[in-house]
Amino acid sequence: MSNKMFLLAGLVFSVGFSASAEAKLYKWVDSNGQTHYGETIPPEYANRDATLFDNKGRVEKQIENLTPEERKARAADEAKKEAARKTEIEARRRDTALLSTFSNEGEIDLARDRSLQQVDARINSVNTMLKSAQATLDEHLKEQSALQAQNKKIPKSLLDDIAEDQARVARLQDEQKQNQQEQVNVKARFEADKQRYRELKSGTP
Repeated sequence: MSNKMFLLAGLVFSVGFSASAEAKLYKWVDSNGQTHYGETIPPEYANRDATLFDNKGRVEKQIENLTPEERKARAADEAKKEAARKTEIEARRRDTALLSTFSNEGEIDLARDRSLQQVDARINSVNTMLKSAQATLDEHLKEQSALQAQNKKIPKSLLDDIAEDQARVARLQDEQKQNQQEQVNVKARFEADKQRYRELKSGTP
């Protein structure tokens, strides 16, 4: 901007702010690239980027008029940055908790074993229930086969029992799969914690 333009901008600021202590000033650029100042933006330039100054001539806000696609892209970028920020905060929190909870790797192993004991107890309990449910189902299926061999009608009550038994067995099998997966997850989580603890103690980033 030339000295003449600087003087013009300064004059606009001076005139604008002397008119009212509460006055605010906008700056925008027209379609010819010329910079303008005023207390309001003309309607024909309302869709352009602008700068709002406070009554002391300081930038108060940058006004951006983005297309829907640009707004969507910016929102996605901001969401990505926010997710990364939260991930970083959570990582620092976990590092702090790791160092304050354990004084050596052996304590991490002990914590892992205690957690695994709880999971193992659930696995054993479900195994017991699953064996019982399967035995009951086998008995009902055996009864059904015997009736079929004699060409006798299968009572509805027996069919209902078999359906209920099958549902119970399936439910327990699904629960057992979840317990077994948790067992794997516990081992992996504590192994990762131990590796990270080792890195923090050695000063590795």
